[in-house]
Amino acid sequence: MRQIGTRARLCYAIAFWLLIAMGGSSLDAGVLRPETLVLRGGFSGGSPIGEEEMVDFHQADLAITARLPWEREIGTGWILGARLLASAGMLRGAQETKGLFTLVPLDVMFGRKDGLLAIDMGVGGALVSDYRFGQQNFGGPFQFVWTFGVTSRFLGPIGAGYHFQHYSDATIYGSDSRGADLHLFELIYWFGTGE
Repeated sequence: MRQIGTRARLCYAIAFWLLIAMGGSSLDAGVLRPETLVLRGGFSGGSPIGEEEMVDFHQADLAITARLPWEREIGTGWILGARLLASAGMLRGAQETKGLFTLVPLDVMFGRKDGLLAIDMGVGGALVSDYRFGQQNFGGPFQFVWTFGVTSRFLGPIGAGYHFQHYSDATIYGSDSRGADLHLFELIYWFGTGE
């Protein structure tokens, strides 16, 4: 039990310092620009990627996205851009709740300039404070994360979204590990919508 506590504290410390480093770099270099604050929640379902999950999962977290400087106009009113996504929250399965932190350094987005519709896809990493959920073993604390989804801003700075999120260790901890696929539903606040 003491080892799990140490592992959880280490994950929290890493996530905290990552968020501070991201905030500092955006202020100093002017490269990152905060874009959205996202409250997310969801559940696992039948696994379309990899093996079937042995446990039902629920996830809840708070995420922030920051727009990266790489952006290109595609036609009238449409853009192709990139952003960074970071989140902190919890993953629950087999009546156990674990800390979960993600960092997606490159999330490619295609959508309307007004934010009415956007589609995005990104790849990054995740840290889980403990990677065993009952009979399902993620293999280790680090997981790769792949995300794909759609968002819409429809009420001033407020909008909603859906993302499919896949966690996997890509067999770096061995072939017996098993990740999870989640369906996340989002309530989104856009910063600086008056620009």
